[in-house]
Amino acid sequence: MIDLLLTPLQYPFMQNALAVAVISAAVCGMLSAWLVLMGWSLMGEAVAHSILPGVVLAFILGIPLGVGAFVFGLAAVALIGALGQTTRLKRDTTIGVVFTSLFALGLVLMSTVTTQTHLQHILFGNVLGTSRADLYQVAALAAVTAAVLLVKRRDFTLVAFDRIYARAIGLPVGVLTGVLLVLLALTTVTALQTLGVILVVAVLVIPGATAFLLVRSFGAMLAVSSAVGAVSAVAGVYASYWWDLSTGGSIVLAASAQFILAYLLSPKRGLLSQLWRRIRPRPRSSGIHT
Repeated sequence: MIDLLLTPLQYPFMQNALAVAVISAAVCGMLSAWLVLMGWSLMGEAVAHSILPGVVLAFILGIPLGVGAFVFGLAAVALIGALGQTTRLKRDTTIGVVFTSLFALGLVLMSTVTTQTHLQHILFGNVLGTSRADLYQVAALAAVTAAVLLVKRRDFTLVAFDRIYARAIGLPVGVLTGVLLVLLALTTVTALQTLGVILVVAVLVIPGATAFLLVRSFGAMLAVSSAVGAVSAVAGVYASYWWDLSTGGSIVLAASAQFILAYLLSPKRGLLSQLWRRIRPRPRSSGIHT
């Protein structure tokens, strides 16, 4: 058993891959708790897919891919907000229009690039090709995101649970919402190397959903969702090494497996516990009344 864990770590590329995967999945899991509570799961998908044209343009212009991804992530958020304010369309409709349009633009731009090998990694991730410089970049972005989330945790939580009350006590709800959206774009860039554009939404949704089924307090939900992300990363990286599988796909499947277990076995919200509460015999009344 020890050999199964230690053998892959003899190789520097596996050390980098494991560190990057755990860091990015853990911080995505932390943000996932807020996305699930605020009903922003679709927003996470929108930002994740909308960064593709930014990545391709950055590749064409020879600038860091993360810069292009971050700019287009913010642009997607701004477009969604503008459409919501200037039309009578619902939020899910504006999100669908923006992210499908930008993702399609990214695919068209990809078709104009002569060599697409590197860009394919953006779609599906290439964590095994992570360098030490990539690791430092991911660690820095993750540290900034985690620090802001933890420092402003109370304010973000109030906005998530009751925006009206948060506004009534003087919190800048609009600013806090904007900061969360910026962190969403930053987190998406952080996980880009690990999972790619297509699968990154999974670690922005599944860990928070799993934690929601398992715990009641939001503090515990933050810890559990981060742990689910980290465990998924470790399991996925090791599975990809030993069985020659897709690393990103393995990470997402590991997260999905944890969600299924929580859905079935959670003591309070699990399917089996709900069924048991319905079918268990109830205590009979003694028939004696006073």
